[in-house]
Amino acid sequence: MLSSTNSRREDGPVKLFQTYDSPFPSRVRLLLYAKGIEVEIIHPPGFGASEETKAEYLKVNPIGRVPTLVLDDGRALPESEVICEYLEDAYPEPALRPADPWARAQMRLLSRICDFYVVMAMVPLFNLAGRSRRHWEPAVVEAAADKLAEALAYLETFIGSDGYAVGRSLTQADGAIAPQLVLASEWIPSVFGTPDPLLALPRLAAYWKAIQTDPIIARILNETRQGIVMQQQTAHDRAARAV
Repeated sequence: MLSSTNSRREDGPVKLFQTYDSPFPSRVRLLLYAKGIEVEIIHPPGFGASEETKAEYLKVNPIGRVPTLVLDDGRALPESEVICEYLEDAYPEPALRPADPWARAQMRLLSRICDFYVVMAMVPLFNLAGRSRRHWEPAVVEAAADKLAEALAYLETFIGSDGYAVGRSLTQADGAIAPQLVLASEWIPSVFGTPDPLLALPRLAAYWKAIQTDPIIARILNETRQGIVMQQQTAHDRAARAV
């Protein structure tokens, strides 16, 4: 149910086309959960190890990426950052965008570092994970791990010190950072055997320990971890059928 202080109400739940293993829909779910917005979660065809095509989903979002938010009147909005800004404007309470201009800028900076540096550093590892291990190149893994450590060091510089990314409460930045730390600190070391990069980043490590105690973030991280496991199992089953 929507808070009575929110300025816009839906006749029915909004729809969120998304996958749980991707970090981008996670930041949208953060706002939906925190603001109490009723939502129908839909897993679109053609993602991950699915053998389906994206043809039907492209009718919803011609860009073909997740997430997409669809309102009760059928209007569709793609791109996670844009969706979050819309939700913040349409449902302003509780606010996950700081009122202070400097704090708001810090929130956007941290989110931008995630999108332009952290994710991009992990892309070569995402690509390798979809291939047989015999095709993994150690030099590619090492180079990607180095770039990831460099990108995470940017977060180390700007991350807050009060248990949240900015200030002492949830902001959109937490929705951007926390799911990516699952990938960087848990998934990548477990799959590729690389060291946990947070061991060399004390401020970011302290943030990671603290943010997991927030109940909404804990819910999102649990969904992300389960999504990764399901994606890996689907990929394993598909590979087994191909043998």
